[in-house]
Amino acid sequence: MNIEFLSEVNFDEVINKNKIVLVDFYASWCGPCKMLSKVLEQLSKERDDFLIGKLNIDFEKMIVERYKVYTVPTLMVFKDGVMVKRSLGYKTKEQILSLILD
Repeated sequence: MNIEFLSEVNFDEVINKNKIVLVDFYASWCGPCKMLSKVLEQLSKERDDFLIGKLNIDFEKMIVERYKVYTVPTLMVFKDGVMVKRSLGYKTKEQILSLILD
């Protein structure tokens, strides 16, 4: 599985990897986040051309503030440590792939 749980300790290291990184900002109490988690798990088994990171907004307030995350789920695509795309709400597998690869 290609999913890494993120925190202040490893966030910058992971988003700066020499690979596209999709970060899922989620909360354990969020219904759409749980649905999205299943899609991300499926993608992590099927694809190895990008990394998937998950960050729980309830525990990582400094990162949440840095990226101004006000809604969950929020997906962000990072390339070389820079956020290049952002998407709010539940997405299908096809929508996520389009977000990452387009």
